[in-house]
Amino acid sequence: MNVTILTCMRRAQELKNSDSARLDVELLLAHIFDKDRSYLYTWPEKCLTEDQQEQFESLLGERLKGKPIAHLLGHREFWGLSFEVDASTLIPRPDTETLVEAALSLSLPIEAKVIDLGTGTGAIAMALASEKPSWHLLAVDHSQAAVNLAQRNQQRLQLSNVIVQSSDWFNDIEDSGYHLIVSNPPYIDKNDPHLAQGDVRFEPLTALVAEDEGLADIRHILHQGRQYLLPYGWLMLEHGYRQGAAVFQLFEEFGYQQVKTLQDFGYNDRVTMGQFVG
Repeated sequence: MNVTILTCMRRAQELKNSDSARLDVELLLAHIFDKDRSYLYTWPEKCLTEDQQEQFESLLGERLKGKPIAHLLGHREFWGLSFEVDASTLIPRPDTETLVEAALSLSLPIEAKVIDLGTGTGAIAMALASEKPSWHLLAVDHSQAAVNLAQRNQQRLQLSNVIVQSSDWFNDIEDSGYHLIVSNPPYIDKNDPHLAQGDVRFEPLTALVAEDEGLADIRHILHQGRQYLLPYGWLMLEHGYRQGAAVFQLFEEFGYQQVKTLQDFGYNDRVTMGQFVG
């Protein structure tokens, strides 16, 4: 039986637990055909080959089990760049672009030194590097699998102003004198029910969960970061949408000034930043 693109697209109704069922199926089909999604609407009556049908059934079956689209495709777009993704790291999310925008809005020196802590895929560091080719960025992660992944992304994107290395937060960072520290650290409480929902079920808990109601790693970064910042250097962190007030207070407790919390595209508290005067 000949199966057309349109027939496959109609199967989006099977993805009852997805908030983006139609888009999910379109992305899978575009991946199979190695075309843009516009191709699907231009040639809706085009038949899939037998191999393409088998691939579609396999991918749709995995999506029905809840596996993230990014893992099925092997990549995710962030800040207009395509990043290889796998189960070793968090999947880059649009809300994190709030942090990138905030960093780019700062008046930093032309050759600013920047650290991205817990870089994962390298999305934050490489988004900044693509916009600021004269900045010097160090991207670190404690997971060697994540480091390997970020290094592949760095090489494929040909961003020579990023160095990726292994480090458990600041432990293996030998120099100091940074103008900016950025991080999307683990910030979810271990008892949060969201851990059993959606894409996070397929992401590493070590990149998601922190002690002290999700604030332990944030507290550590704020405390240690002061030793690595230049006077009047900036530190900015992504956090949970209910943590804005608590993180704001921590910034002030550790002596940061000009502290402010920024909202993401959904108008939720998402990024808090402050300046360490020294």
